Amino acid sequence: MVNAANTGSSAGAARRAMIALVVFLALAVLLFLFGPDDFYPWAKAIHVIAVISWMAGMLYLPRLFVYHVDAEKGSVQSETFKVMERRLLRGIINPAMIVTWVFGLWLAWKSFGFHGGWLHAKIALVLGLSAVHGYLAGAVRKFAEDRNEKPARHWRIVNEIPTLLMIAIVILVIVKPF
Repeated sequence: MVNAANTGSSAGAARRAMIALVVFLALAVLLFLFGPDDFYPWAKAIHVIAVISWMAGMLYLPRLFVYHVDAEKGSVQSETFKVMERRLLRGIINPAMIVTWVFGLWLAWKSFGFHGGWLHAKIALVLGLSAVHGYLAGAVRKFAEDRNEKPARHWRIVNEIPTLLMIAIVILVIVKPF
């Protein structure tokens, strides 16, 4: 009974998140079509907002796993973690990653024509961050099926990877060392 209620509310939350994402992207397209000269700063702002949202989720999800490991399988606490993890992934992390990539690639093309060693390194690190995202998405599925085999220590270490990638990415963007 708990799962049925959670699935229904989770589906509603996912639907609302997708509607918000579609509206957000539609507004961005309209802004681009009706004011392309003024679109660049808006694209940059949207990109930064999406990156912040993506990073917040990428830093929080492994922390949820740390606590979920200690919850007894089938317990109310474990089921609550499953809902939290699924909603965080579907409602925040996935849409934020998509918006980050879409606007980031547009900015890389518009501003730099995809040229610059620092930009290539940044894109490689963002690909690495996306791979971590995929790993965490797989972990959400394993936790949902009560198949996690990793200890809390593993998730504490994984929790540091997005931070290290973020630091390197920010340095590349701001300093442009090569």
